[in-house]
Amino acid sequence: MAYVYNPLEYARAPAEAYLDRFARRGIDALWLGMNPGPFGMAQTGVPFGEVSLVRDWLGIEGVVRKPKREHPKRPIQGFDCPRSEVSGARLWGWARDRFGTPEAFFTRFFVWNYCPLVFMEESGRNLTPDKLAAEERTALFEHCDEALRRTVDILDPGLIVGIGGFAHKRAGAALPNDTRRVETILHPSPASPLANRGWAAQAEEQLAEMGLEV
Repeated sequence: MAYVYNPLEYARAPAEAYLDRFARRGIDALWLGMNPGPFGMAQTGVPFGEVSLVRDWLGIEGVVRKPKREHPKRPIQGFDCPRSEVSGARLWGWARDRFGTPEAFFTRFFVWNYCPLVFMEESGRNLTPDKLAAEERTALFEHCDEALRRTVDILDPGLIVGIGGFAHKRAGAALPNDTRRVETILHPSPASPLANRGWAAQAEEQLAEMGLEV
């Protein structure tokens, strides 16, 4: 790990707009991702925050500054970023197609990340939290577990849905005494062969199996 970006700092304006506009108590489910993607939340401050969908569907924009230390191969361009985050395009694109309006989706659900930080190797290659050194993971997970517990206390969701195996595992570890169910759906990453064979239909089937009809 050579570089760390915190979009909740340098992209605070759109991140706060997302929370202010859409976070609400008593939702059906909290959808939990892993950490920001380099062309999603890293650019917009919104989980799975593919630029065009955050701006044009969620209706969120805002000033995005620079991280304190920026890798020359991973510039933060904010809403001017020309790259598309495939995972975000799949997730928010599905929400748009299925629910029509953001309000209809967020009445029942909220999307957040277990970890708000972006990690990179010296080369600029993205480094996910599960790939960090053991001592780094231990220190990181302690804080992220506590943040998740506070988030769950505030939002009071009916259940927690881990988007992918990592988030599912961490939610279970952070909330061992919580009576809420912790479920999982397939992650929409293009690195997943399963997700590349029709993520939306598979996710809907998994949601139906856990009692979340959409």
